Amino acid sequence: MAASGEARKKSELRVFESLDELATDFAEYIAQLSETSVKERGCFTIALSGGSLISLIGKLCVAPYNKTVDWTKWYVFWADERAVAKNHGDSNYKQTKDGFLSKVSVLNSHVYSINDNVTVEDAAGEYEFAIRQLVKIRIIGVCESNDCPKFDLILLGMGSDGHVASLFPHHPVLDQKEEWVTYITNSPRPPPERITFTLPVINSASNVAVVATGEDKAMAVHLAIADAIDSLDSVSLPARMLRPADGKLVWFLDKPAASVLDAGNNCSQHAE
Repeated sequence: MAASGEARKKSELRVFESLDELATDFAEYIAQLSETSVKERGCFTIALSGGSLISLIGKLCVAPYNKTVDWTKWYVFWADERAVAKNHGDSNYKQTKDGFLSKVSVLNSHVYSINDNVTVEDAAGEYEFAIRQLVKIRIIGVCESNDCPKFDLILLGMGSDGHVASLFPHHPVLDQKEEWVTYITNSPRPPPERITFTLPVINSASNVAVVATGEDKAMAVHLAIADAIDSLDSVSLPARMLRPADGKLVWFLDKPAASVLDAGNNCSQHAE
């Protein structure tokens, strides 16, 4: 399921000398998309993952963005979540709350976290229902090509195995096309129970940004982005399946993560 050449033309690579430079550009990128979405639609819908991604958006919490971003127009979701209590160290919600949401003025009523008091199956169903209600009232847009929700921005990290959100290589959930939000009970990385956006939802977003840093991500980045890949490892690589239907995909990489990339990639590329 390699991405088509046409889809890859919608991709952009941004490679940075340092994490600080990456974080600076990342904050500006998010702020600009927020401003555009608020002007065009009156709100900004953003879905996050956890991990190091949260620390890298920290510059949004300080000047100038803490004053210039219209936080009251933000609606915050999670592209995936671990089925743990909200106060658990593995919770993406807790990481985001502690590292980001507690420092900005996003309205509590605009933060859509997962119900941690029900089964993971029920939590996925409730989350999809909440998203469907917001699609009905046009807070979340609709992708014209497949009627999936069209988030303004989905932010993803990538694991060294090429997983994004809680979509792991060779996992049956990669073939899920009917549901918007699904669940897994056998994650290859702990904790085993998680909910996750499906690939059609991620690929329906107006903008998808993937952040990968560190030398341990270099081979996965190569397999996900390089044009001609013969390796069987790339066939079921979730990160390679990212191809927004009517949107744009941007990769934010540091030099170590980009170290194995071929110089001849078709993706538009610029170094910072």
